[in-house]
Amino acid sequence: MKKLLSLLFIGLLTSCGVGFSFSGASIPPDAKSISVQYFQNQAPLAGPTMSQTFTDALRDYVTSQSHLKLVTNGDLDFAGSITGFTTQPVAVASGSSGQSSLTRLTITIDVTFTDKNDSKKNFTGAFSRYADYSSSQSLSAVQGDLITQINKQLVQDVFDKAFNNW
Repeated sequence: MKKLLSLLFIGLLTSCGVGFSFSGASIPPDAKSISVQYFQNQAPLAGPTMSQTFTDALRDYVTSQSHLKLVTNGDLDFAGSITGFTTQPVAVASGSSGQSSLTRLTITIDVTFTDKNDSKKNFTGAFSRYADYSSSQSLSAVQGDLITQINKQLVQDVFDKAFNNW
């Protein structure tokens, strides 16, 4: 009797209509491939490598967190652009004459996600993240680390929206 119940339980689990990855993401079971289009840089102040850096970060994360094969025209598709790359002062130094002690780098991206098998999962949206750095440092000195940090957050946000109903 225990064997029969165990087999029924296993049968129920394997017949579920939702696929899962090691990240806990809900990957559609009929999706076998994914594509991540090149994110064009439309932000005037972003450096020349920003597009490639973000595109690679998203491709790497999606393929490492799912069973999906990266192809040119996948069942699931990410496309978009980098639309914002701005800095602004965020904290005034004590005892100063209005000088900033912290500066914030903000990166904004627009993303369109398409599920070719289920249009109800499609979305278009803007995602924005930031990181602060000391105003005593130049942006060029900290830019590489800040972009890496912000890209990780943006990629996680995009992934969560697409696969975790965030």
